Parts: sequence; C-alpha cells; structure tokens
Amino acid sequence: MESQRSLFILVFAFVSFLVWQQWQTDYGPKPVQTTAAAASAAPNAAGSNDVQLSASGTTQTEPAAPATNTSKQISVSTDVFDIVIDTKGGNIVGLDLPKFTVSLDDKTPHQMMRQVEGYAYTAHSGLLGDGPDEKGKEGLVYTTTADSFKLVEGQSELIVSLTGEYQGLQIEKRFTFQAGKYDVRVEYLVKNISNGSKVVQPYTYLAQTIDAGKAGNMMMPIYRGGAYSTQEERYTKFTFDEMKEESLAKSTQGGWVGMLEHYFVSAWVPAQNEQNQLFTKVVNGNLAVIGSQGQQVSIAAGETKSIGAVFYAGPKDQDSLKQLAKGLDLTVDYGVLWWISQPLFWALELIHGFIGNWGLAIIGITLLVKGLMFPLTKAQYESMAKMRNLKPKLDEIQARYKDDRQKLSQAMMELYRKEKVNPMGGCLPLLIQMPIFLALYWVFVESVELRQAPFMLWIHDLSAQDPFFVLPVLYMLSMYAMQKLTPVTVTDPMQQKIMLWMPVVFGVFFMWFPSGLVLYWVVSNLISLAQMLYIYKQMEKKGLHVPTKKA
Repeated sequence: MESQRSLFILVFAFVSFLVWQQWQTDYGPKPVQTTAAAASAAPNAAGSNDVQLSASGTTQTEPAAPATNTSKQISVSTDVFDIVIDTKGGNIVGLDLPKFTVSLDDKTPHQMMRQVEGYAYTAHSGLLGDGPDEKGKEGLVYTTTADSFKLVEGQSELIVSLTGEYQGLQIEKRFTFQAGKYDVRVEYLVKNISNGSKVVQPYTYLAQTIDAGKAGNMMMPIYRGGAYSTQEERYTKFTFDEMKEESLAKSTQGGWVGMLEHYFVSAWVPAQNEQNQLFTKVVNGNLAVIGSQGQQVSIAAGETKSIGAVFYAGPKDQDSLKQLAKGLDLTVDYGVLWWISQPLFWALELIHGFIGNWGLAIIGITLLVKGLMFPLTKAQYESMAKMRNLKPKLDEIQARYKDDRQKLSQAMMELYRKEKVNPMGGCLPLLIQMPIFLALYWVFVESVELRQAPFMLWIHDLSAQDPFFVLPVLYMLSMYAMQKLTPVTVTDPMQQKIMLWMPVVFGVFFMWFPSGLVLYWVVSNLISLAQMLYIYKQMEKKGLHVPTKKA
C-alpha cells in the first residue's frame, strides 16, 4: 500500500506541477516594470515619438512621404534559410527553415515568418534621428544588385547588400549569412556625405499577430509569446497578455529580445557592450511588438560608421544560443528546474553521441538516472518494510494511549528510536527523486533534437504521440505489474477500485503525450519492477516483511 501511495503522490505532484506552470503563464503575477520616466525614454514602439508602426508591422506614414522608387521583395536562400526581404526598410517579411519540415508526411519547410492578409510575423531594423526611419517617413527604399541571392554549395559566407541615400547619408544595409548558421549579422555602414555632423540611433524589433491560435494544452503547455534578457534578469517571459496590459521599458547593457514558439525562437541581439532600451507595444490590439533601441551614434562629415546587431531565427539549439548572448539558451525553457534539466540534457546528448538514436538515448538516460537513484529507492522500500514490521507494536501503543496524545507521541518516537526507524524514510527519497523526474519531463518536451527523431519500428517521431498507442498500453501493463508486486491492503471497495483503475487512467492520459516521454515512463517502470524484485529478495534475507508475501 505504501508503494501505491508513493506512486500516487509522485503522479499527483507531477500533474499538479504542470497545472501550476500553466496557471502561472495565464494568471501569474506580472513582472515589475521600470519607472514612467524610463518608459517614456523608449522609442515609439514603446510609447515615444520616434518609430510608428502599422497593424501589419510596417512603418506607418503620418503623412506618407512619396517614395522615390517602388519597393520590391528579394529572396535569399542558404542551406538553412529561405528568406524574403522587403527593400522598403530592408525588413525580413518571410522566413522558412528547409531543414525542418512541417511533419514527417508534410515535407513543406517550417514557416517561421510571413506577412499575409490577417497575419504578420516579421523582423525589423532601422535608423532613427537623422536616419531614414524617422517619424513621418515611410522608410528608405533600398536598391540591390539582384532580385535573388543564394549560398551555393562549398561557399561559407553570403553577403546581401542593400544600398540607398538619404539626406546626406549614404547607407549600406548588409546581411551576412554563414553556411549552417541560423544567426545573421545585420549591419549598417553609414557614410556622412553632408557638410555637417549627423546623429543616428539604431533600433530592432519583432512583430507578430497575437490571435493566431493557441499551442499545446493544459497538460502539455507550450509557450508562444515574447521574452527578453537584461543584466539583472537572464531570461524573462513577457506574454502577449502582459504586453496588452503594460509596455515593457527597461534599460540595460547588452540584453536581447525574442519571440518564442515550441521548438523555435527568433531574437534580436543588439551590441552587448552598449546601453540598450528594451520595449514592447501592442498595435491595434492584435500586433505584438518587442524590440530594442540602441545609443545615438554621431557621424562627422566625411566619416563612416558601422552599426550592427545579430538576428537569430531557428531551432532552440542551446550551444548556438549560448554563444550569441547571456541567457539566450534559456529559451529552451526547462522552467524552474533548468539547473537540473541542463545537465540531464547534456548527458542525454552525450549518450546519443555514442548510440546515434534518440530513442535508445532516452533508454540510456533512464537507466543512468534510475541507477544513480537506486540507493534512494532501496532506502525507501526498506523504510516502508520496517514501518510495516512495526505496525503491530504501533497499534498496541495507539490502543494503550488513545486518550493521551502527548504520551502517544512520546511512546511512538521512543519506539522509532529504539528500532532505528525513520518514519519519514519512505517519503524523503521520493521527494529527492521528484525534481529529477520533473526535470527529465521538460527535457523531453522542450528539446528540438527529439522533433521528428525516429526510434524504431512504428515510432518515427519521438515528439509526436504513439500512432498505434502501443507505448501507452505497455505503460498500463507495467504499472499493473507494479501493483501486483505491491498489492493494495485496504478493505474499502472504493479505494480498491481507484487503485485498480489507476493504470488505465494514466495510460489513456499518456496517449496524447510525445512518444519519447511515454517511452521514458515505460522503461522507468520496467527498471522499477526489476529493482523491486531485487530489493524484496534482499529484504527477505534480512527477515523484513515483503509485500508480495502474505503477512
């Protein structure tokens, strides 16, 4: 019975944690904002009078200045990107990831960014002050040498150059792409050809339509929204609802802003050695904007200055993100247990490096974790066995001192001391193991490496549910076998029925979980069964009561 209770406690805590996590996302306390003075210092995307945004995420005109030439969209292809850049402003209005298809059946590249009727997800950058993106202007329409650019095989770098001239400034907006890299260097080379000095101020932002469907569900929460980092806060989510309620306005050295979805992230990383203003805004109630504004840059007559930032759009690859900015790797969101999840993922990745199969790596990490925690498991079952052996004596003490709670407590503590039994010995190991189980859960849910990763036989995607529900059925059978090893001793019919149906309830529950996660639970149960048989055999040798034997 104690083992059944322990299992129930573990599962209940697991489910409660997930519910709590989702509640925090939906109703939890909002982060404290900076002062109104700081908020007013942010660009118009945060409430001041510099950058105007339209509902589509493009620069709004008040009134529109006539364009000197017609804008167009150019395409850029690399081994990891298919990007569309609008020559008006040089903004990214389309971005596909050819190495990540929609599904195993649908080979269409995963589309991160696009700008269509009713939906926008775009990446913007520009120059304020004396630059072309000041209030009242549509933004500079750049010219290019071609309508399409491609990184050919064997080429390590591709530079896409957009050029233009604006009121005494010669501007080259340069995108530098590298083979195999999801980060792009976006740089302005600004030459002052006027007779006086000029002052420009760089900004970057991401814009995304809010009402584009919800991802995940209560038991498999998947975050979609904004995030940022400052010197004080390594990683903070900033949901679309929070953006509607209050604008973000923070000043920090370095930092970054991003938009997150399940396995992918887009982010702007401004100059890390400079002071930047982070901001958010919601345009027309349905377009979320998160961005940063850099320091003013003075350019003397005849002088050329380089101003740049890094744009990332792609999978949540922890190694790559960690190199770009502090805390950017935390967008692989393992929650409050990230400090446990990250070493576990490192071990999982290490095992995969030797085996070459993520399913086998999951089995390997499960064996490793269960092996390391075996002493705790052994202590848990032995403590339960000792408590069962003491039950007759405890019943006698309770009958003797049933009317005196103080003497009852003293007598019980004396018995525990004499028999060298810790009444909490069965719970403490469970409490220590629980964070590790939860941390592993987030590793399997958040790691993009498991997306469309095959295992064997019928499991072709460890991030998707088992198509034939074989693993959930195996989970039910393994949990039922664990029940048989630890039979329920209660006589209450209702409790007996609850315990009997627990494997079915949780088996059905797991039918919608990623198959990689269910594989972990099945293997964990099988290892637990083997450990239980071994522990019970050792307990018999010590003369302790074994729950599989009749008392």
